[in-house]
Amino acid sequence: MIALENVTKRYGGQTVVDDVSLTLGGEGVTALIGPNGAGKTTLFSLVGRLVRPDAGRVTIGGLDITTTPSAELAKSLAVLRQENHVAARLTVHDLVEFGRFPHSRGRLTVEDRAHIEQAIDYLDLDAYRHRFLDELSGGQRQRAFIAMVLAQDTRYVLLDEPLNNLDLRHMTEIMRLVRRMADDLGKRVVTVLHDINFAATWSDRIVAMRDGSVVADAPAREIMRPEVLRAVYDTDVDVREIDGKPVALYYG
Repeated sequence: MIALENVTKRYGGQTVVDDVSLTLGGEGVTALIGPNGAGKTTLFSLVGRLVRPDAGRVTIGGLDITTTPSAELAKSLAVLRQENHVAARLTVHDLVEFGRFPHSRGRLTVEDRAHIEQAIDYLDLDAYRHRFLDELSGGQRQRAFIAMVLAQDTRYVLLDEPLNNLDLRHMTEIMRLVRRMADDLGKRVVTVLHDINFAATWSDRIVAMRDGSVVADAPAREIMRPEVLRAVYDTDVDVREIDGKPVALYYG
């Protein structure tokens, strides 16, 4: 499990994550939602060891992330940031190889190559394996990054806004892949999402944040209630049942 114990993060005089205690990774897909500035991306960064907490403790499988060697932690946790600063002239195959670095340290074994091929196959990227990243569409590129994460072969996967800058079709495609990773491969995915309806459709659990604190944490359907969403977003949101699924509607 991923456990946060009284975790606080400040930037200057502003507290952006405020004394949060939370466990993650018990469900297949957990979505972090909330308005801009709620603290969800900072919480993501704390779990992913992209920033250090000012107070409190984060553990993954009992390992303290501030003291555990990166190579060891990377065998349990894979992190895909919203901004990925990699060379555009890498091929898809080269990118997916990076996912095996915690295991291979740059010397690929037969097992490493098998994981690479499985990831490329699972994300249906064989036709693009020799294409450069800057030759791909946004959806294809995101699939390539997820293949890299999948090749890392970790129990826990963190995805920061994986739907950013994608059109509706590719958003649906990516979330379907995330759902499959959880259901078919037993991954425990924690993802930051802005779209409430995508979170409700594809997630098992939603953790909602506001002003640096967790204000709601429940199965997705229980979050999709007008009074809960108002507490999160401070605005009226109507929720309707469409084909048996709750859908949030906002009219302004």
